[in-house]
Amino acid sequence: MTSSAPFPDSATTPERSPLATSRPADGLQQSERLIILERGRADRNYWLDLWHYRELFAILAWRDISVRYKQTVIGVTWAFLRPFLTMIVFTVIFGSLAKLPSDGAVPYPVLVFAGMLPWFLFSSILSEASGSLVGNAQLISKVYFPRLIVPAASGVVALVDFAINVVILFLIMAWFAFVPNWQIVFLPVFIVLAVLASLGPALLITSLNVKYRDFRYVIPFVVQFGLYVSPVGFSSAVVPESWRFWYSLNPVVGVIDGFRWCLLGGESQLYVPGFMASLVVVAAMLWLGIRHFRKTEKTFADLI
Repeated sequence: MTSSAPFPDSATTPERSPLATSRPADGLQQSERLIILERGRADRNYWLDLWHYRELFAILAWRDISVRYKQTVIGVTWAFLRPFLTMIVFTVIFGSLAKLPSDGAVPYPVLVFAGMLPWFLFSSILSEASGSLVGNAQLISKVYFPRLIVPAASGVVALVDFAINVVILFLIMAWFAFVPNWQIVFLPVFIVLAVLASLGPALLITSLNVKYRDFRYVIPFVVQFGLYVSPVGFSSAVVPESWRFWYSLNPVVGVIDGFRWCLLGGESQLYVPGFMASLVVVAAMLWLGIRHFRKTEKTFADLI
């Protein structure tokens, strides 16, 4: 017997947490799924359950993309204007006024935009995911599905903006007749690293935001503050050697340095000790975010 209606998630009755198994019962079509109620089953098979709900992930992601770009005045143009205008401001402030050096023969606007790529990806995922659970309150309070799908799907919009920004970067490179080196083949690795670096804090904050709604005011401050303490408008090589390792404890530093190494090459070499420190911080924040999210997930339907 199949059930077409999902069950609500409940923190007070964990034994009723459902799991849709991939094993079809006799006489059922392959596309149909059997709902089994068993204590602890959903927790044991949580990550497999995420795969079963991949269609919901795609639907939510497409909905967020449609909302972002449909019925807007400037639409996709905003994805071009924001990084381009920020690049101009940073080039004037850090390059012309502060006279900070670039990396070798790399034009300063290219240096800035190569640092803005991972920063905008990080900050956009953090901003979009932080309020995603509250924004989908009606869905979460009525049906069961792994709640991790909601903040993960909201981050897809940031990837679309990131793709647009990559096109802008290559146009700027072509304007300055700058050709990237062979290290560009490693760019997908650092894109994944940027996503992971943003997911940890995003999961932590979005789970806290369900119970403490004033956390939504923290995100704009974190994004604004992080933009200036991260090496977006300048190269991290200007940081004194004695401070560079500790500066790299900011996980975005390793991601930005990795992007510049992939895109610019030349003197944009990775500071290996600092990069390894950034990786450790990224892994720790991701573990902490997932752990806290999973720990509080069963209470979302009651609190939201």
